[in-house]
Amino acid sequence: MIDRGRFPVDEWRLVETEGSLDDAGVTETLFSVGNGYLGLRGNHPEGRFAHESGTFINGLHETFPIRHAEQAYGFAEVGQTIVNAPDAKVMRVYVDDEPLSFDVADVREYERVLDMREGVLRRRLQWCTPSGKLVELEDERMVSFDEKHLAVLRMTVTVLNSDAPVTISCQLINRQDGEGIYGGRPPGKAKAGFDPRKQDKLEDRVLQPLEYWQDGDRTALSYRVAESGMTLAVVADHVIDTENEYTARRLIEPDIAKNVFRVQAKAGVPTTVTKLVSYHTSRGVPAGEIIDRCRRTLDRAQTQGVGAVFARQRSWLDAFWERSDVKIGGHPDLQQATRWCLFQLAQAAARADGQGVPAKGVTGSGYSGHYFWDTEIYVLPFLAYTTPLWARNALRMRYLMLPAARKRAHQLNEAGALFPWRTINGEEASAYYAAGTAQYHINADVAFALAKYVRATGDVDFLDSEGVDIAVDTARLWATLGFWRSSDGVHDGDGDSFHIHGVTGPDEYTTVVNDNLFTNVMARFNLRFAARTVREMEEADFDAYTRMVDRLNLDPSEPELWDRAADAMHIPHSDALGIHPQDSVFLEREIWDLEHTPADQRPLLLHFHPLVIYRYQVLKQADVVLALFLQGNHFTAGEKLADFEYYDPLTTGDSTLSAVVQAILAAEVGYQDLALEYFRESIFVDLADLHNNAADGVHVASAGGVWTALVSGFGGMRDHFGDLTFDPRLPADWPSLSYVLHWHGTRLNITLTADAMTVEAGDGDPVDFSVRGVGYSVHGGSTVVAPLDGQGPIIPGKPSIRQFADARREDGSLLSASVPTVTASIPIITDETEIVGESSLGVDA
Repeated sequence: MIDRGRFPVDEWRLVETEGSLDDAGVTETLFSVGNGYLGLRGNHPEGRFAHESGTFINGLHETFPIRHAEQAYGFAEVGQTIVNAPDAKVMRVYVDDEPLSFDVADVREYERVLDMREGVLRRRLQWCTPSGKLVELEDERMVSFDEKHLAVLRMTVTVLNSDAPVTISCQLINRQDGEGIYGGRPPGKAKAGFDPRKQDKLEDRVLQPLEYWQDGDRTALSYRVAESGMTLAVVADHVIDTENEYTARRLIEPDIAKNVFRVQAKAGVPTTVTKLVSYHTSRGVPAGEIIDRCRRTLDRAQTQGVGAVFARQRSWLDAFWERSDVKIGGHPDLQQATRWCLFQLAQAAARADGQGVPAKGVTGSGYSGHYFWDTEIYVLPFLAYTTPLWARNALRMRYLMLPAARKRAHQLNEAGALFPWRTINGEEASAYYAAGTAQYHINADVAFALAKYVRATGDVDFLDSEGVDIAVDTARLWATLGFWRSSDGVHDGDGDSFHIHGVTGPDEYTTVVNDNLFTNVMARFNLRFAARTVREMEEADFDAYTRMVDRLNLDPSEPELWDRAADAMHIPHSDALGIHPQDSVFLEREIWDLEHTPADQRPLLLHFHPLVIYRYQVLKQADVVLALFLQGNHFTAGEKLADFEYYDPLTTGDSTLSAVVQAILAAEVGYQDLALEYFRESIFVDLADLHNNAADGVHVASAGGVWTALVSGFGGMRDHFGDLTFDPRLPADWPSLSYVLHWHGTRLNITLTADAMTVEAGDGDPVDFSVRGVGYSVHGGSTVVAPLDGQGPIIPGKPSIRQFADARREDGSLLSASVPTVTASIPIITDETEIVGESSLGVDA
């Protein structure tokens, strides 16, 4: 999947041996550095010819009115999009007044390295100027995990074979409002056309200049975001270290600042310029105060020294890898990709500190910097089991959104709270309600993540103080959104069923349906979890319970209602096909023949109107299959196999959220080669740009899913009802798989081989677990070895659409498969004309 000549395998580093402008957007993403608050895309320090010269701060956003073609009550009204913060990465080099410019430069040697143990991006190149001077450039870039608001950039320039005048121009640039003025993309590199996954663009000026100044080698710019009212400051110190003679010049304007060093370089004598940069933002604090915050950050870094900043970065990452690393024996390519994904999770979440985890982290502007359900379902499990504090911070973001979520639920005529489908500031920002607001399942996803965090950590204090508010208000929504149905018209509780209509599940190729299985199954969990939480609070901490009842105005009868609705929840099932329908009418649709859909018509969302897609049985991403994983204790092994075999051929994988879930279920039901195929697809989704949109930023949820695929897919870990269980599925050509879990504060080092599973416990309380139904207990400092008889069932190949050839619905009608006809003109049908589309199954379409 990857050009290994250009990107060689290295288990701890992502290495590029040849630079190229052709895929600049992708490599900018791959070589981004960040800490969850601040992110710097992997643009070259020359600041030219970038796909997106991005500097992103989590939560820094602009708002704008959403203009609907046809307005209706309750539509989202205010959009939000991430703001490109002033760019401090630029450190331009001139030799003999000739600039280093990658489009024409004679680059003799080149290497760029993202070191995942040190958390530093390094580049080294040798440039031969038009006059024949050999110039060596070495630069480093680091966003501190330890100091949330600090970045360090360092450039060393050495003319190897001659004396020469060298200029190093360090700049701060407001690219949000001046991309074309201050060095945008090169001529001929026009932006791609329509793609709903890209950032919303703003026409008006966004960053309004406030205070700006230079004091010696310290430079400051500050702004107010025009409509959101947020404020931003960036302050940079510049330190030069050289035995060469030099002079310094400065320039400051509202949108650009320069600290320029003119050096009379002697042959072989290096010049190093270090740029320490601090970014601070607020919801509206005056510029002077946030500039002072930047000053304090820089003063602290100057006092400690740059060397100490780099040392603490390495120490921080040593601790991260000790508690987070996953080791795959015998496959260095997969090991490298795994560590890159885990490193991206740290860069997306480590210092989010109460903000959400954007879909692209802080590596790009894709999806406008919004938070989705991605965090709760795909990222939070990794956080909860490796660094619980980060998981708690992410959940607190949802807690802080409750006032806006309650307002949104009321607007949609429901009780409780309804979390926004996509947001930055807590308000719904999804303009297309069918695939946005209608995805009510986000409520259950948040509650599920809360339950998983509490199960993994035992943090009942958080549950009792804040988490319970999430549980109660999400459950309240389901109680009013759903409705009761009885066969005899009398609601006596006997034979009644509970239904949820007019919703969209995870599969965005099927929208606004009744009784979506995923939604119903997850709502059932949400209702039961809320009822159980309230009852356990009442028994264990009556004072906390009383405060919660007063705070939420909880009626004592509500938990009973939630349990009753959960017990009566309608779970669709087709006896004729032996599967769970995705929704009440899903099986009435015809099947989209994906096996015979041309590659140039994928992904479907970029080539077909939604109405075309909605008429077919076709999935953007796993829906029922995801429910089988998250709520696997409610389905039998036979049901999982039947459902997986039915839905797998219908799933396009047009969403990067899909492959990881398909890998997990494929491993569980026995399609082990297919599981590995899906795993490879997910682990290389960005590194190999498999969806042709890695330029927009890292697919953070997919990276989180990679961890889950390893630990829960091949590692077989489940935690249903708070019981830790394992049923491993080690791939046949993997000698071993090792990973770390933290369970109620006790660290578990787990190693899986073909014939045994070894669990070594660190300090802490004993941990009870089971392996394939056999119970074990491991105490602090001890080791338990569980023997394994094989790695589960093995089914060759993969499910095919041809399985539907003789399949019939409940009414006896045959299923049929076809590809929508793409015509240049509308066919005219007369009595003498018969138009019949023949499907790949040989049945009428």
